[in-house]
Amino acid sequence: MGVKVVNDGLIDPVFSVEQGNTEEEEMKVKKFLRGEVADLKFIKDKKLKGQLEVREELYVKSAKAAAKADKWLMPSEGGFLEPEGIEKTWRIRQEAIGTEVDLLSQRNQYDIVLPDLGPYTLDFTTSGRYMVAAGKKGHLALMDMKNMNLIKEFQVREKVRDVVFLHNQKLFAAAQKKYVYIYSENGTEVHCLKEHGAATKLQFLNKHFLLTSINKRENLRFQDITTGKMIGSFRTGLGHSKLLEVNPFNHLVAVGHSSGTVTMWKPTSATSVYQIHCHPGIITAMAFHSNGHLMATAGMERKIKLWDLRKRGELLQTLPCNAKSLDFSQKGLLSTACGSSVHVFVDSSGSQNYSHYMSHPMAKGYQIQKACFRPYEDVLAIGHSMGWSSILVPGSGEPNFDSWVANPFETRKQRNEKEIHSLLDKLLPETIMLDPTKIGSVKPTRKREKPSRQEKDAEMEAAVEEAKSKSFKKKTKGRSKPSKMARKKQEAIVRAKKPLLEQQAKEEESSTKKRKIIGGEEELQLPKSLQRFSKKAPKS
Repeated sequence: MGVKVVNDGLIDPVFSVEQGNTEEEEMKVKKFLRGEVADLKFIKDKKLKGQLEVREELYVKSAKAAAKADKWLMPSEGGFLEPEGIEKTWRIRQEAIGTEVDLLSQRNQYDIVLPDLGPYTLDFTTSGRYMVAAGKKGHLALMDMKNMNLIKEFQVREKVRDVVFLHNQKLFAAAQKKYVYIYSENGTEVHCLKEHGAATKLQFLNKHFLLTSINKRENLRFQDITTGKMIGSFRTGLGHSKLLEVNPFNHLVAVGHSSGTVTMWKPTSATSVYQIHCHPGIITAMAFHSNGHLMATAGMERKIKLWDLRKRGELLQTLPCNAKSLDFSQKGLLSTACGSSVHVFVDSSGSQNYSHYMSHPMAKGYQIQKACFRPYEDVLAIGHSMGWSSILVPGSGEPNFDSWVANPFETRKQRNEKEIHSLLDKLLPETIMLDPTKIGSVKPTRKREKPSRQEKDAEMEAAVEEAKSKSFKKKTKGRSKPSKMARKKQEAIVRAKKPLLEQQAKEEESSTKKRKIIGGEEELQLPKSLQRFSKKAPKS
């Protein structure tokens, strides 16, 4: 057995991208380019063409510089279990992994035993530094996973179904017996959200600052935590649901129903925008890949199904497992919680074909409630009926973090600045859609539909009424006689009808021409034995 160690070798940061490009270097440059290079041959304006050429040249230079810096700014690589000979990775236990890793990684292998307060559900911040644990019998605990310190724990003295962090560790929401409550990191109750009712599952949309919940009465609600406004409240109408997940690609909220159907919702639509029938019975677990294109669902028939959302819900693979919890890691590993054991699957070939990677049996009698990966760490946290545990899963976490996105080592000043910037950059609920690439694009012009017969008649009547109501200037010397005034009104009505009648005549003429052409084509296309049955145009 061997564990691949993170690559710490010295790398020469100075290498030429311009001369002697290898295929790997070209792929890196392509990674940082902003799409394909624009074709400027058809632009006639010389000034505009010159400006765009300069802009494209700058894009290529910045991509080459980013590819050059990428080699020495992000040198860490994820390590995986590497078996020797006929050894299988899923037979390697946590004790064997613990002897091969460093002391800091060994600290992530632990068991917290709290048998009177479970089962526990867990949630991490986007940086992976803080974790909140909620026991079903009212125990809430906030922990700093970097220093392994307990920040705050308290008892709410009622049932807790779910817990989720808001934009940072300062606030988190708990779905309790009757209502949803928001607490600060000190354990102070900040808000009581009675509109959500007895919620069974919570989710938070970071970029939109929307708290989402589903309750026992199948009501899906979206609430803006910055203004307190309820953005949307809809009834799903497809059966009881305890599953609620967010697609990281388009930020649609997916709901798993007891009828075996998964529906996806946005806060500005009263009906679901996407619907897939995944299982013949109740859906027990659901998870999305970090790229948002792959969805995993588990049903009561003891099967896990992987779906490709880009191909309108095409079934890719079926795995045998009675899963109660599913979660994808940042590197695409899939964890499944089955009874008192955890199994991890990996897509080693990159073809979305998952195979067994690791297994970890818990103590007998431990019923797992939730298993979730910790961001930027090779750690899997497990909440069960006797407390919570943590195990090592090599290769599950992203080895390099972006401090502008999620910084596990951020200071108080950095956190405050990030909070202000995220509020200023908050996205509107209208930006949540099935295909987010359409944002910023120009809507294509539709062909003008032909008006119906009734619309044409109404338009002609309106033109006639307008001509009748027209007043004429009174003139002297007999030129304003009633007969002359009536003739003038009749001429005005004819002038008003004339363009409409001409347009109608043109349309009838074009339609007759089309009929003649189509009739001729149909006659030609028919075989000789059937041509005598076709209607022939009368000879002129």
